[in-house]
Amino acid sequence: MLKLAPARGFFAFIYYLLYVIHKKMKQKDLITLAVVIIALAGLLWWGRSNQTNGLPEPGTGKKSALIASETLYNFGTISMADGNVSTVFTVTNATDTDMLLSTVVTSCMCTTAYIEYAGKEKGPFGMPGHGGPVAKANEVIKAGESVGIKVVYDPNAHGPAGVGPVDRYIDLTEANGGMTRLEIKARVTP
Repeated sequence: MLKLAPARGFFAFIYYLLYVIHKKMKQKDLITLAVVIIALAGLLWWGRSNQTNGLPEPGTGKKSALIASETLYNFGTISMADGNVSTVFTVTNATDTDMLLSTVVTSCMCTTAYIEYAGKEKGPFGMPGHGGPVAKANEVIKAGESVGIKVVYDPNAHGPAGVGPVDRYIDLTEANGGMTRLEIKARVTP
């Protein structure tokens, strides 16, 4: 019974508000107001139900053909004053057929990734929605060959609010839907 008290207060307030509006407004104006409120509520509900972060969830696609020698790298404690930090993950096409790496996306704008292959660097690849559409990687990894995924983390990207623990993801998606997730961690200090 105690849990219903705040709800009763809210509904009493709404009842009182409607009563005051009803006494001061004409019926035609009340109907118009009700239609506008219902339309706005519908738009808010529809907009919220269609939101995604643009990143596929691991395990929702096919099994990845890529094998990573490590999937987590912890930078430890890093200082904003020292600037960007980076690491390179090695991923290998463990199949006997060539594989197309279609996209490389990061979970936050503070993190960028590059594909290092045959002495070249392709990228940067970042977070969907920042700087336009996600750039396609479209990089073929030959059977049995490896590529480097260079990950650069900018501890200054979030300003002073970025101090503390950090956990970011880099998702490598293949043309067939397979996905490999790499992860970086750090503790950011000023």
